[in-house]
Amino acid sequence: MQNPSELYRFETDTDPRDLRASVLLVSLGGFVDAGQTQRLLTEHVLESLDHTVVASFDVDQLLDYRGRRPAMTFDRDRWSGYADPSLVLHRVVDADGVPFLVLAGPEPDYQWERVIEAVRQLVVHLGVTLTVSVHGIPMAVPHTRPIGMTPHATDPRLIGAHDPVFGTVQVPASITALLQLRLGEAGHDALGFAVHVPHYLAQSEYADAALTGLNAVIAATGLAIPTEGLAAAAGLNRAEIAQEIAGSEEVAQVVEALERQYDSFIQGRQRPSLLATDVSELPTADEIGAEFEQFLRTQAEDDED
Repeated sequence: MQNPSELYRFETDTDPRDLRASVLLVSLGGFVDAGQTQRLLTEHVLESLDHTVVASFDVDQLLDYRGRRPAMTFDRDRWSGYADPSLVLHRVVDADGVPFLVLAGPEPDYQWERVIEAVRQLVVHLGVTLTVSVHGIPMAVPHTRPIGMTPHATDPRLIGAHDPVFGTVQVPASITALLQLRLGEAGHDALGFAVHVPHYLAQSEYADAALTGLNAVIAATGLAIPTEGLAAAAGLNRAEIAQEIAGSEEVAQVVEALERQYDSFIQGRQRPSLLATDVSELPTADEIGAEFEQFLRTQAEDDED
């Protein structure tokens, strides 16, 4: 492996010992981020609190530009702008004056192990004791019920007692997931939250999921991160979703079916949320889609009659 420290450089003359912070929030995208949960949460944190860039990574070594071409602006007869990608480490100060770190940018396409070792070096140099991540996953649940989460950590003490939704499964890797695994192997604490997003909202912005994830981060770290702006955005988002569903009887029928399934399952188990459910007993996205198609076929047959 090439020297991991050559992948990044500090963007400040401040002694790294004066940049120390105990929490690192990692936001590097990944295979899936339903509801754009991670992006909304990260943007809210950086917009709400004072921050500076303390280190940057050499993205030219890490990104496949042809695989996901950055945007350029053409203005009549010339190129006038380029959305150059960046992978940077921010030092953020919370409302109580407590510093923490945010590593944000596109997920690297190359050199995952080298990037992870570089992050581990920064964790050591900057005194990080807990690395945290949040992202959204699509689930067959209604948006009108409490949002569930699947916590995961390098040590069970970080998440306490809970009833897992999933058993043992294999999923496509992400650098954030591999980072948690490698940090755990190296004896560092790392914690993540997979927020359950209704599958029919997976491709949209779903601010309620980001708010749920942010509250989980606050509870786990004790950081004083404002939530008002994100809560307001979630309220507006909720109203927009309700309006769209009210304008489509077919979609409303699907949501109502999900509500009945959710409520009957929770009532049968006498448990408070989907954190305690068995995923095998929940309808899959394919099953919901098939039910929806059958409903539409029935409606078409009724119209013909």
